[in-house]
Amino acid sequence: MARYRLSLLSAAMMTAGVSSFVLAQETAPQPAEQTTEEQVEVIQVRGFAQSLFRSLDSKRFGDVVSETISADDLGALPDVSIADALTRLPGISAVRTGGQAAEINIRGMSGGFVFSTLNGREQVSTSGKRNIEFDQYPSELISSAAVYKSPKASLIEGGVAGTVELQTARVLSNDKTHTFTANLRGMQNDRANEVPDGEEFGHRFSLSYQGKFLDDTLGLALGYARLYQPSVATQFIGLAYNVSRDLNQDDTPEYISEGFEIQHLGGEETRNGYLGSLQWQPNEAFSLTGDVFISQFDREAFARGFRVKFEGATANISNPIYNGSSLVGGNISRTRNGFTRVEVVNDDNRDADEVHSYGMKADWDINDRVNLVFDLSHSRASSDFRNGLLWSLVAQDATVANPVLDPNVSINYQLNGLNLPAIGLSQADAFSDINRLMVSKYGIYPFVNTDEVNAARLDLSFDLELPVIRSVEFGVRYSARRYSNDRSVFEYGSDGMFLTGQPPLRLTADMVKQVDFKGKFASYPSYLAIDLDKALAAWFPQGIPQPVQTWGAGNPDVINRDPNATANTAWSLLESGRVYEDVLASYLMANLDTELFGLPLTGNIGVRRVTTDQSATNLSDVGGDPLRGAQNIADEVGLINTRYAAGIVGDKYTKHLPSLNLNLALTDEWQLRFASAKVISRPPINRLASVTSFNISDTGEITGNSSNSPFLRPFEANQYDLSLEYYFGSGALAAALFYKDIQSFIQDDVLPEFDFKAAGFPVPDFIIPDPESGVPVATRNGSLFTAVNNSNGGYIRGAEIAWTQVFKALPGALSGLGAQLSYSYTESEVSLINSLGGEPIETTFEGLSKNVVNATLFWEYEGIDTRINARYRSPFVSSQVGINEQITNFDSEMVVDFQFGYQFNDNLKMLFQVNNLTDEPTKSYFGQQAMTGTLQFFGRQYFLGAVYSF
Repeated sequence: MARYRLSLLSAAMMTAGVSSFVLAQETAPQPAEQTTEEQVEVIQVRGFAQSLFRSLDSKRFGDVVSETISADDLGALPDVSIADALTRLPGISAVRTGGQAAEINIRGMSGGFVFSTLNGREQVSTSGKRNIEFDQYPSELISSAAVYKSPKASLIEGGVAGTVELQTARVLSNDKTHTFTANLRGMQNDRANEVPDGEEFGHRFSLSYQGKFLDDTLGLALGYARLYQPSVATQFIGLAYNVSRDLNQDDTPEYISEGFEIQHLGGEETRNGYLGSLQWQPNEAFSLTGDVFISQFDREAFARGFRVKFEGATANISNPIYNGSSLVGGNISRTRNGFTRVEVVNDDNRDADEVHSYGMKADWDINDRVNLVFDLSHSRASSDFRNGLLWSLVAQDATVANPVLDPNVSINYQLNGLNLPAIGLSQADAFSDINRLMVSKYGIYPFVNTDEVNAARLDLSFDLELPVIRSVEFGVRYSARRYSNDRSVFEYGSDGMFLTGQPPLRLTADMVKQVDFKGKFASYPSYLAIDLDKALAAWFPQGIPQPVQTWGAGNPDVINRDPNATANTAWSLLESGRVYEDVLASYLMANLDTELFGLPLTGNIGVRRVTTDQSATNLSDVGGDPLRGAQNIADEVGLINTRYAAGIVGDKYTKHLPSLNLNLALTDEWQLRFASAKVISRPPINRLASVTSFNISDTGEITGNSSNSPFLRPFEANQYDLSLEYYFGSGALAAALFYKDIQSFIQDDVLPEFDFKAAGFPVPDFIIPDPESGVPVATRNGSLFTAVNNSNGGYIRGAEIAWTQVFKALPGALSGLGAQLSYSYTESEVSLINSLGGEPIETTFEGLSKNVVNATLFWEYEGIDTRINARYRSPFVSSQVGINEQITNFDSEMVVDFQFGYQFNDNLKMLFQVNNLTDEPTKSYFGQQAMTGTLQFFGRQYFLGAVYSF
């Protein structure tokens, strides 16, 4: 049987240790006995071009459809994290958070369908979801990243969109005995001057060492990377259309938004990453490797400005302007018994995230044909998010002993699509007047999440050297994942009124400063920025009470309730809980090496069997009936609730996932690939928590959540890939088609004006927000957020084309010119129903952009290394954060980055970078552009620094 023969360029790569795609600049000397065909040409390339060619090597010789970024690429591009670097690959785009890529989308599917590993080991996340937050991983500590678009049986299941495999250094494969690298870059954001108290300057710093000892049998890698960066933005956020009302009295409802926010965002982010790897290889047959990766990411952020709450169910609305049946403008004023208001917000958020990953791997060639790999791993993540919310309202006169709320609230507004709206507020002058503005409410609502997975894996491979089957692999993996979510609360005052029992705080001059909007936002009213610590010290002179997990002293189902209290915060217990997930997976895979029509054919065929046992703690509402298991359940302050039965509920299922990958070498340069597989993505880990809860606001609105359940099943799809690849001396050209036949998926839904009482929720007809005044407020139905497994299915399909070339044939300095270009087209018949814009409409699948373009132009010559990269994605659907998380349509965006570097010598390189060169904002809308969602402006980031290595 004829074996697959490497091309001449591939042989050159193996001989020189450079790349199989570099052009020749000089002819390497050849022994006299070599034939003309065996003579190869070799050049030495460095920098960005070398990293591209290494990536093409990995793609060409891989056994699945994949894309790869090499260490040089990750270390040299202007990337704060690996997320930005990954978006330079075909078919991959990013969702920006705070102007920075954190979540990636692959082939039109959102981050929830992306599975990620570090050194082949499952990683948990600080987000409470499955997908990791890539900004947690410093690019300086990652040696390579691969995106597997088609799976094989030996890969851990979970990535319907794809699997991202991150790799840290393997020292014993280095050419040098010792290497040391130091990287220092200062940074500046050019919009920081528009955000009062916004930080302007930051820095990045990293150190790494790799060394080989004991005759190259022991390898040690150590790394540290620090990031301190300002986070600034100015934003308008439109809120969901959650109220319907027959304004025109024509028996058809019109939809009214909850309101909008105009705010300054600021703060700083600090990330410290640590890496350690020890590799021992006493002989060629055995190696033992231990890895440690730790990332600590702390964020301190503030949001200041004002929030307009229409309270459309009770407001007086005149001169309405509609987009269809949704209100996009008009005059909204407060009625006598209404709650229409403008809140001046001063929010301070703190988030402490940590990721730990540990692993030990033994690789043993038992004999010439049998290999055994045993791997133990532990990954854990924690997130402690504490959001302190300080809200203020306008009084008629804040100087009197018993101030009264100013009811003269009138809002004139008209949305302007993807441009800032026109707004007029009757109380605008009072927002910066300490004799009118008073703090009415303080609230803190911490989220504390922990997530960890322990796993053990055993893989065996047997070389058979049979005519068709080259080898067989068998493996088994067991993992135990544990997730917890703890909510707690402290509230004082009200965001809709002044309470007599919890009176508002009068502001003093030392607590505040006036803040003006600038630039495009300059027409909006000034407001008072409040020093949170000083205000709270004045309001709570005996000390600020801390948040607790409590039923609420006014909860009607509490035995020892306070008859004068109204606080019902049962949600803090109902939305807290534990999730348990145990997975046992095994696989059998045959690696193929044969011929088809006389052409070399390689690949693999296999099946993976996965059994998942998932469960969660549960508080079941049994109405206090002891015969149905009602128990006395105490909270953290000793309040005892008798309504619920505590237990653990869950589900168990088994999936069989066959896969096939075939690679046909048409010539030495042309390669045809085909792949087919059944794939799954489990629900986000937080969605498996058992939660059915409702909440009643101070204004009487009831909202509910039943979107989490331990009975949710995975997203399932059958997928097919076909690609044609051409590798030539100075680059490569690849074209691919893909098709995903979706069998089932999890669909979120919002049911407006849901009848909670008819559904069995124990909601009262009235609440009394202020026990001293005793004035009752009628409750009214709001929205219920829910989720189901939708089995209707559908397809996602598309095409990709990617081209990479270095123009070495050009004369002189132009020989260092190169380009990388990719285009992806994706479409789907899967549509989701979204009613956040009012009348329910169909939207595309979350994360799907029909068109994604990535273009890089680079030039390297005599120490100069410069490149510009542009990433475009057409409109897509994703989530934004308003008061709650909202699924909205995002407008198309073009993000441009630039880098210039100069290599002074073999050791020292200077770098200048600009991220978001054109100051591209994020813009979103509710179904139609006339219904504005988010307009957020981040600014440009400038970097200047140097890299020193030896």
